Amino acid sequence: MFSALRHSLTSLALSICCTLPALASTSPLGEIANQQTRHIATVFQGRMAGSPSEMLAADYLQQQFSQLGYQSDIRRFNTRYLYTTKDGHQNWHNVSASSVIAAREGVEPQQIIIMAHLDTYTPLSDNDVNNNLGGLTLQGVDDNASGLGVMLELATRLKSIPTRYGIRFIATSGEELGNLGAEDILKRMSASEKKNTLLVINLDNLIVGDKLYFNSGKSTPTAVSKLTRDRALALARQMNIKATTNPGLNAKHPKGTGCCSDEDVFDKAGIPVLAVEATNWSLGKKDGYQQLAKSKAFPDGTSWHNALIDNQQYLDKWLPHRIEKRSRDVVRVVLPLVKELAKAKQ
Repeated sequence: MFSALRHSLTSLALSICCTLPALASTSPLGEIANQQTRHIATVFQGRMAGSPSEMLAADYLQQQFSQLGYQSDIRRFNTRYLYTTKDGHQNWHNVSASSVIAAREGVEPQQIIIMAHLDTYTPLSDNDVNNNLGGLTLQGVDDNASGLGVMLELATRLKSIPTRYGIRFIATSGEELGNLGAEDILKRMSASEKKNTLLVINLDNLIVGDKLYFNSGKSTPTAVSKLTRDRALALARQMNIKATTNPGLNAKHPKGTGCCSDEDVFDKAGIPVLAVEATNWSLGKKDGYQQLAKSKAFPDGTSWHNALIDNQQYLDKWLPHRIEKRSRDVVRVVLPLVKELAKAKQ
């Protein structure tokens, strides 16, 4: 029965894949990311780990990478999460999640990983459902179709550029359940693969936040931070793009990436990371968890997980042109950075 369902979902994903016109690398910077972000958010809304929409999104991404000439496959893993009802009962829900990996080898064995999570928030309680958090209608434009869109543009523009080091693109699932997809990826990496991973760049929540941030991991060596975080900030300044880094106001995350994103898994394993995000580390007591000033449109100062807010129509209305601008800004900084780090030959 599952095999038949899987076949029908794959067929549907392939038909959906053809609905988005092929985007050329000659498009203006950021345009591919903008269009892919909007497409993924609206066609694959409700991308909860293990859901049919998540499976379709994984198939779509795998096809996109394959069409670009990358070696690409889908990695599935089984997991579960605890759901709490309004009367306090807790039940385990089993899911089979799907992550996508695409790679192109370099001349040398070292690699740079560029990643973004593909799943949207899974409601963990009746309270979540009643507050429109997660669920089947959550588009997740900011969290995290935006990261996927930028990743696909980077893949498009790097596909024909020879590099000394390999580049691997990873779209993880289960991030919203506790970075489970990233943990699965790390667990499957060999000791040599871990050693040869020069950097993990994680793209997450790129639209709503007031400011663009580039943060190094707590375990990232200072020399690597200078070549990655500091170089990204320098590129941004050259292009008059407003960007900064975690000011270290929160004792729990002093000058680190923060909390609860996929890069944390690699940071804890001692692998250098660079987190790219849009938020506002100066607002609110929690520091880094409030994306923008509280207002009528954003009463909590956030959009995270809210199906009524984190969608294309709402963000276009209250943050006009923000999706296009942030897509362009992130690509303008990260693309030349990756070329430098991977030793591109042009």
